[in-house]
Amino acid sequence: MDPNAPRPLKFAGPQIDEPTIAGVADVLRSGHITSGAWVREFETRLAAFCDGRPVRVLTSATAAVEVGLQLAGIGPGAEVITSAQSFFTVLNMIVKVGAKPVFVDCDLVTRNIDLVQVEAAITPVTRAIIPTHYPGALVDMDALYALARRRGLRVIEDAALVQGSRWNGTHVGAFGDLVTFSFHPNKNITAIEGGALVVNDDAEAARVETLRFHGITYLADRTRDVAFPGGKFNLPDVNARIGCAQLEKLPVFLAQRRRLVDRYFQRLATDPACVLPPRPRTPQDDDYSWNMFCILLPLDRLDMTRRQFRDALEAHGIATGMSYEALHLCTLGRQQGGREGQFPNAERIARETVTLPLHTQMTEADVDRVCEAVADIIAAARQ
Repeated sequence: MDPNAPRPLKFAGPQIDEPTIAGVADVLRSGHITSGAWVREFETRLAAFCDGRPVRVLTSATAAVEVGLQLAGIGPGAEVITSAQSFFTVLNMIVKVGAKPVFVDCDLVTRNIDLVQVEAAITPVTRAIIPTHYPGALVDMDALYALARRRGLRVIEDAALVQGSRWNGTHVGAFGDLVTFSFHPNKNITAIEGGALVVNDDAEAARVETLRFHGITYLADRTRDVAFPGGKFNLPDVNARIGCAQLEKLPVFLAQRRRLVDRYFQRLATDPACVLPPRPRTPQDDDYSWNMFCILLPLDRLDMTRRQFRDALEAHGIATGMSYEALHLCTLGRQQGGREGQFPNAERIARETVTLPLHTQMTEADVDRVCEAVADIIAAARQ
């Protein structure tokens, strides 16, 4: 190993401090490590973050999407409209509850769902819309909810990437319909694993509690009953203890992410040019939480594949990701009727996207290193 080589730069990763680790040890010593007081505390703090709306935590954002679909009464015979550009979670859970996913395209730069195509795709059996918010630009929430109200549809927001983002000054999750968050280690805050579902009232919150724990309800004599098939998605207190500490630090984490993104915009210049995310509207813009920084490579003008580009960055000690594949072209998506050429923006993103390192343990010097490496690799591969 070359002692002079720069340190490896991770694609993403959590920042967990010693007081949080000590807090986890306290939970372990308490003898109560499954769902209990810390889960209730985490839900209380998340509800405050969402301006008092009820929040229930689950073992993952995937579980939150599944339970959200069940809560909305989505099942066999129903159609759910979603973007062809997202992670596999949304497709998987729509199919898992027995509904049919109906894909539409997205905007090439923001990557957000095309609401004009959403309205055109509505049929008499459409029951819900699942938009995925992307870092750098949220789905147009005013237009989304105006459409949903006009057509009588539920909305289940996939907000896994944008906790801390705001729409017109209000946090995502503090308004709307059903909203899901992720606490995976790559997200803005972590609970090791975990997710949350923001609901509209206490009755929906109680239903989520039943859905996340086997479908169990209690009879008058305290014996148990099950009237529908629930899952097992209750979050342990160990995870919730981490989540509480992380939520407290979210403003600091977001500020660091914004500084790093500002640096990316200042320094990332290549010839031929990459397609960058939307720029912040002002240098002080705090609307967006910047979980990822994704670029589209100008592959039609490079003598290189995306795999070769990523390998070249890896050789510089820089890890990357790929966010995301086109859902309609995976095997499950094709089984639902997907085919090449349906959604050109989603397909181009799937071919050309590279997600650059972005996490709170990075420095601006790390961003400079990434930008210099990207520019050098592209220049060397220019046709």
